Amino acid sequence: MFVPLWNASAFTNTFGLPLLNGTMIEQPALQLGLWQVLDIVAVALILYQLYRLTRGTAAIRIFLGVLAIYLVYQIVDALQMRMLAEILGQFIGVGVIALLIVFQQELRQFLLLIGNRQFVRSAPPWIQKWFGRQNDGNGRPSQWTELKKGLEECRRRRLGALVVIPREADPGPIATGWVPIDAEVSASLMVSLFEKASPLHDGAVCIDRQRIRWASGILPVSGRMDLPARCGTRHRAAVGISEQTDALVVVVSEETGALSIVEEGRLQQGIPFDALERRLEDAISSTGSANP
Repeated sequence: MFVPLWNASAFTNTFGLPLLNGTMIEQPALQLGLWQVLDIVAVALILYQLYRLTRGTAAIRIFLGVLAIYLVYQIVDALQMRMLAEILGQFIGVGVIALLIVFQQELRQFLLLIGNRQFVRSAPPWIQKWFGRQNDGNGRPSQWTELKKGLEECRRRRLGALVVIPREADPGPIATGWVPIDAEVSASLMVSLFEKASPLHDGAVCIDRQRIRWASGILPVSGRMDLPARCGTRHRAAVGISEQTDALVVVVSEETGALSIVEEGRLQQGIPFDALERRLEDAISSTGSANP
């Protein structure tokens, strides 16, 4: 008598699902209800806000580097390259802790964003209307004119000036010691802030959406060795904040009165004051944001 050594009911399909009498057990269909849709939307919004916080900063490049290491790990593991996979596996194992350390500034900024009015200010117009706030719109030439007049007066008085103009990333969490102002841009106010007798003159001023948001901010100083020797702390601070954010930085030298613009770590010196408004308009409009 022939006794079969196998049992069809013990067979599994390609996906590991058991088969009974040669047929696959039907799995319940995925339920996509209202709460599941809200869950997906919430995760998408969180990822979008994290992207906005890291866009234009060094964090996005660090994230791409970590992603590249993870992809390499998956490849070497699939190719059974044991030694390299073991080394990369140890790195991936502590990756969560490493990411918390590397991205602590961005995580802090994200938590601050939840209760920050900057979140409402950068939201779509219908959300701003819901919160009772309308977008201030793109920078008007008159606002840049007031800034230019103030900087020209600083040059005439031999005053140094350092102005940070955010675009996408908020430089507030990176700068330290700043004092909130929240006043409309005017030439007289700019001069008074950088006057040597002012308690707020030693630091940077942040202009965001046609208003002076804060003053006396201490910026991170760049350690680059390729900067010109005549660059002082003010210029190095301008380069430093532009390396960590996508902010546009305007500098007036206290010694020479020369105007410089720093963007993405690139220092452009000897800018004519008459060209300042056009340069700012072009730089801000090229990003598609309205942050003067």
